Amino acid sequence: MQPLANDTFLRALARQPTDYTPLWLMRQAGRYLPEYNASRKKAGSFLALAKNPAFATEVTLQPLDRFPLDAAILFSDILTVPDAMGLGLYFAEGEGPRFERPLRDETSIRALAAPDPGGELRYVTDAVREIRKALAGRVPLIGFSGSPYTLACYMIEGGGSDDFRALKSMLYSRPDLLHHILEVNARAVASYLNAQIEAGAQAVMIFDTWGGNLTTSGYETFSLAYSRRVIAGLVREHEGRRVPCILFTKGGGHWLEAMAASGCDALGIDWSTDLGKARTRVGAQVALQGNLDPGVLFAPEQAIRSEVRRVLDAFGPGPGHVFNLGHGISQFTAPESVAVLANEVHTYSTKLRQTRAA
Repeated sequence: MQPLANDTFLRALARQPTDYTPLWLMRQAGRYLPEYNASRKKAGSFLALAKNPAFATEVTLQPLDRFPLDAAILFSDILTVPDAMGLGLYFAEGEGPRFERPLRDETSIRALAAPDPGGELRYVTDAVREIRKALAGRVPLIGFSGSPYTLACYMIEGGGSDDFRALKSMLYSRPDLLHHILEVNARAVASYLNAQIEAGAQAVMIFDTWGGNLTTSGYETFSLAYSRRVIAGLVREHEGRRVPCILFTKGGGHWLEAMAASGCDALGIDWSTDLGKARTRVGAQVALQGNLDPGVLFAPEQAIRSEVRRVLDAFGPGPGHVFNLGHGISQFTAPESVAVLANEVHTYSTKLRQTRAA
């Protein structure tokens, strides 16, 4: 593999000094880009796009060709694992992802098995290899998965939910069944991420999108305990370099100390938590990633620049910050606003470092 021309992102995750704050965006390859929409139309559907390594490579690189981003993230979906378990993933127009066969009875739950990353999920590792080749050392590639708990939410509910009624019903009435699902998911996610690392992912991220719907004791028992199992099972050295792991729990601001002790290298912080306070709470344990409100990108240029500066100032001096949004970029965002964001992150963070060094 070629050496990295830009390893700023990896150095920031290792809490090493960098000349500026590196930047990437959750959902940076997506519907806000006209070129993405053209690729999706050509592919025929979202799943056809995600399951074709050539298309996945094409759309992964699209935002890098537009913006000075410091990392690429594999174009895929967090629900590839339960799809490979046979739950029948499909996308209904205007409804988001759905499963044909959600887990509602004990027989199907006990029959659940972790998929082989080299079999049903081979298209993902093929995409990782192809993307790494196409990047040619330009920036690092991030692999990812949903957390065991977040996957379970979709697998039990059959899709997204406002109240997670089916999930919460199982959690309180048959926690043994939920734990069984989570144990299988933890094995599946660890082997899936390790297969991505083996194929060339240089960092991995665990998206715990729904962990914030739990109580404090529930978060430890049903979410964090299983994310820890995944992290403990990850390959941490590959191609002569450490492979960092980022843990992101949306709505997880109450539990940062416990998350920082999970074994991850960095925490993703959503926009509801002050970045400076988060840094004070976790100290030197981990790097932090975040945490601009994606809604800022609907504002005029000066407001975007002002909010970017506020986030950078909140983190303060010292290493260990990766700039990102506090959640995924909206499909309604103007690409020109992302260009303003990227310019301000790099320009202002460079200036801050030069000022401190003077």
